[in-house]
Amino acid sequence: MVTIATEAKYEVEEDEVSDFTPLTAEEAKALRERHPSISPWWVVAGQIVVGVLVALITWGVTGKQTAAVSAACGALAVVIPAALFARGVTGQFASVNAGSAVLSFFLWELVKILMTVGILLAAQRLVTGLSWPAMLVGLVVTMKVYWIALGFKRKPGPV
Repeated sequence: MVTIATEAKYEVEEDEVSDFTPLTAEEAKALRERHPSISPWWVVAGQIVVGVLVALITWGVTGKQTAAVSAACGALAVVIPAALFARGVTGQFASVNAGSAVLSFFLWELVKILMTVGILLAAQRLVTGLSWPAMLVGLVVTMKVYWIALGFKRKPGPV
């Protein structure tokens, strides 16, 4: 009885797969043009700009250079790992095949997390009078650039 249920399941899956039609080269090109990807380097550039602005605003609001340096450390804890990640996932190894792309993504994501933690810990030891709230504001605001970048993505063209 289990065998019959299993065979019926495979028949349904075969019917579903048979409805799939691959895109032609022209259709794939048109799809990529209607839905362009965002370069990770634009995101990193945006994070640099936002990080500098957060540090300057923090300095202007608090009047303390240490708070501005703390906010800048928070921003650097996002920007430096993001730049390494962008370099890693756009490298030659990541484009070999789908498996290497997935492996590259997870490997560089791990590097990004470890670098972020390392920079935060280094800031604690290197910056005298570190302001944790200012550093966390710099970190969080700079990290939100990922979402802002999605908002600036070009709208899809006509279908």
